[in-house]
Amino acid sequence: MNKISYKKAGIDDSIRISVLLKTVYIEVYATEGITFEFANFIEKRFSNDHIKKIIKNNPDQFLIAYYDDNPIGVAELLFNSNCPIRKISTSELSKLYVLKRFNGKGIGYGLMLASEKLLKEKGFKELNLEVYIGNVHAISFYEKLGYQKIGKVDFPMEKNIYENWVMNKKLK
Repeated sequence: MNKISYKKAGIDDSIRISVLLKTVYIEVYATEGITFEFANFIEKRFSNDHIKKIIKNNPDQFLIAYYDDNPIGVAELLFNSNCPIRKISTSELSKLYVLKRFNGKGIGYGLMLASEKLLKEKGFKELNLEVYIGNVHAISFYEKLGYQKIGKVDFPMEKNIYENWVMNKKLK
C-alpha cells in the first residue's frame, strides 16, 4: 500500500467525500437497515453541497487519505468546539471514516497522526472526540492512540437518542 497519501481536501473532492461519508456511516451504523431517520440524517449532513460549503469556508477542516488519488478515508476537524463535559473551547475530531476495504491497513492511524500534527501546528494542546458507545472497534482504536474517556453525551437524531463517549487526548 505504498500509494497512500494524506492531504487537505479541495472543492473538487466534495462529491467523493460526500459518497465516502455516506458509505462508511451506513456500513457502521445502519445495523437494522436504512431507516428514514438515517436516510434524512445522511442526506442532510453528508450532502455534496454541505461538504463543498465546509471546504470553501475552512479548507483545513477535512484531511483526506488517498489511494492512487482516490479518497479512501477522511478526518473532519473542528477548531472551535465546546467540550460538552468540561465546558471549555477545544479542538474536536468530528469524524474519522475509512472505507471498510481499507480497514486495518494503517489509514485511520495515518489520518489521526496528520490531524494531531495539524492541530499542534495551529497551537492546540488537546483533542476531543465523540464516539458511539456501541462502536467498540473505534473505542479500542482511540484508546490505543492514548485517548481517554471523560464522560458521556447524548446524540439526538429525530426521535431517537444515541449515547456517545467523549474522549480526550493531550497533544504532545
